[in-house]
Amino acid sequence: MKLLFERSRPGRGSVLLPPCDVPEVTYDAGLLRAEAPRLPEIAEVDLGRHYTELAKQTHGVNDGFYPLGSCTMKYNPRVNEEAAAQPGFTQLHPLQPVETVQGAMEVLATAEKLLCEITGMDGMSFQPAAGAHGEYTGLLLIRKYHQARGDSARTKIIVPDSAHGTNPASATMAGFQVVSVPSNDQGGVDLDALRQAVGPDTAGLMLTNPNTVGLFDPNILEITQIIHDAGGLCYYDGANLNAVMGHVRPGDMGFDCVHLNLHKTFSTPHGGGGPGSGPVGCKAFLEPFLPTPRAKEVNGAYAWQTPEQTMGQVRSFYGNFLVVVKALTYILTLGKQGIPEASAGAVLNANYLMKQLADEGYEMSYPGLCMHEFVMTLQGLAHETGATAMDIAKGLLDFGIHPPTMYFPLIVHEALMVEPTETESPETLDQAAQVFKTLLQAAKDDPDSLHTAPHRCPVGRPDEVTAARHPVLRYEFEA
Repeated sequence: MKLLFERSRPGRGSVLLPPCDVPEVTYDAGLLRAEAPRLPEIAEVDLGRHYTELAKQTHGVNDGFYPLGSCTMKYNPRVNEEAAAQPGFTQLHPLQPVETVQGAMEVLATAEKLLCEITGMDGMSFQPAAGAHGEYTGLLLIRKYHQARGDSARTKIIVPDSAHGTNPASATMAGFQVVSVPSNDQGGVDLDALRQAVGPDTAGLMLTNPNTVGLFDPNILEITQIIHDAGGLCYYDGANLNAVMGHVRPGDMGFDCVHLNLHKTFSTPHGGGGPGSGPVGCKAFLEPFLPTPRAKEVNGAYAWQTPEQTMGQVRSFYGNFLVVVKALTYILTLGKQGIPEASAGAVLNANYLMKQLADEGYEMSYPGLCMHEFVMTLQGLAHETGATAMDIAKGLLDFGIHPPTMYFPLIVHEALMVEPTETESPETLDQAAQVFKTLLQAAKDDPDSLHTAPHRCPVGRPDEVTAARHPVLRYEFEA
């Protein structure tokens, strides 16, 4: 399709401004551009058609099944958007006096209380703008804690080999060395390897539970105890909380701090760059190190407070506030009964789809029941037919299904990670299973057809290496 610059024609436009009713202001010539910016000139009808065409070429949760593993692409209820669109929230300024923003501060305080109850934590900051930002903030908590105790020898963070890629990156950014520990044959942490890895230089552990292969580690209490016995702290990556919320709490598993993905578990739209929110919760002994400011109720009114040994600010002002509004709306809508029902539904749907695909001939990476997601290995299929996980994923696009996460985690070869979420109906899952069956048969009968898939999408198979190394990021005007 054409870009806006290619649709542009001199003199066209879609804005009619009323006569100026205030005095005109002029600026010193040194502050002005030498030339006017080269902006597209587009008629309103062409502008509308351009964005409508763009919308038709994208795929979101509202378009169809979106089983992107570890991303929890659940349906986002419209009531969340209604709440966040209230003028009392959207027309606030972050520098308003506290007495004029009491409602917004109550939102932050209420969301903190409820999320602490769900996670088993004592305090929380909403400043982190995304999941990886939350990881970084949680690791700064751990670093501040050890520094406050004068324990400068603790320089290493232990990370399982099945972790999200942001875990080792965040640990490195926070100034730690990363120690990787392998998984055992059951997909959990190898306890013997963990015991060998800990020592007086252990600052902490980063762990996702359920983990990246969709399994709840049965040794979780022993894992956190090993770290605590070594003098380290335990950090919980909350990316997969949607599988367990309302049933078990990270704080009860032995974790000292946690980040949450409000844009996953708590139903805020995400993808395409945000906005997200990665609040960080912690046990009481870490609260003095949380970012500033925090909304606290004092004598019947809300005020901003600065923790005693705060790490400072990790983002401007108070985080992505409207995302918190949406998450709070979601929590209050579901309530105490609905939260565990949602996570139970996510687990049920994942196992329902996994069983169907296993029966059709897809090989699962680990046996037994899964939690919110499961990982298939197509290594055998690739050796047998030449059709890879990439081919199956691309083939799904022709059926209006967004591909699962591909080639992750790295410990599973030719991996496809599938997360249906709780908001998909049995009919949708049955239809998806049938599509997977069709593609499996195509891999055996006509693998060449999959090598060139998708065939019915606006874009086929781009040169991903060239796109990554030499991206075209700007429009080149003709001379």
